[in-house]
Order: sequence, then C-alpha cells, then structure tokens
Amino acid sequence: MIEADELWSFVGSKDQVQWVWVALDADTRRVLAMVLGDRSAATAQRLWRALPRGYRTGVTVYTDFLASYAVAIPKARHRPVGKDTGRTAHIERFWLTLRQRCARFVRKTITFSKCLRNHLGALWYFIRLYNKSLQ
Repeated sequence: MIEADELWSFVGSKDQVQWVWVALDADTRRVLAMVLGDRSAATAQRLWRALPRGYRTGVTVYTDFLASYAVAIPKARHRPVGKDTGRTAHIERFWLTLRQRCARFVRKTITFSKCLRNHLGALWYFIRLYNKSLQ
C-alpha cells in the first residue's frame, strides 16, 4: 500500500510556490519517490514514473481527491480517500515531521529556500536521513 500527497512550499519568495509530491510505503514508512512541481497532472505523472517499477505494478495507491492523481495513476491502482479513513495518516505524519525538522517547510515561516537547487537538496537530504532512521 502506498500513500501519496503533496505539500506547498516557497522558493525565492512567497510568490513562488513549489509543491512537494511524495509517495510513501505505508508498511515500512519509507519515502519511495519525491518530485517538485505544480499541482498539475504532469507532476503527478512524474511522481508515478519515479516510483520503483515493482510498486507501479502490484500496489494500491491511496491519495486525496486531487484530480491530477486520477489522470496519472491507473484506475485499477488508485483509491482516492478522505482523511477520516486513516488511509493517508502516515504521509500526513511525514509532513509533520518534515515541518518540525526543517524550518523552510513550516507553514508561516520567514525562512525559505533562496533557489530551487537548494530547496531540492534540502528535501533529498532530509528524505535520505528519514529513510535511514527507519532501518
């Protein structure tokens, strides 16, 4: 089972919103894929392609009701659900952990990445440490 969700963040200024899309294995809690972009179907498709091949063929993906997911994820694999079901609880907890440990992702922060390269680097650094801590 995979949980996928997106989180907004800023790069350069509060006018430049970047969406962080993450796919998380619900059993191991490990981040499987991450992409940056807007909230379009093209970005959702990039997230789907970033998943390891084995996950794309045999696992159900639980998401919110964002229409972009329905375009990118095959219908047989996709299950849109509300937060009340608990099917996306692990990814929501991941976002809280990210916000607690990285100031640039706090909702009402004055700290943000000055360039996209640094933003992406900070995300991958956090994800690698996060995945390693689960071993």
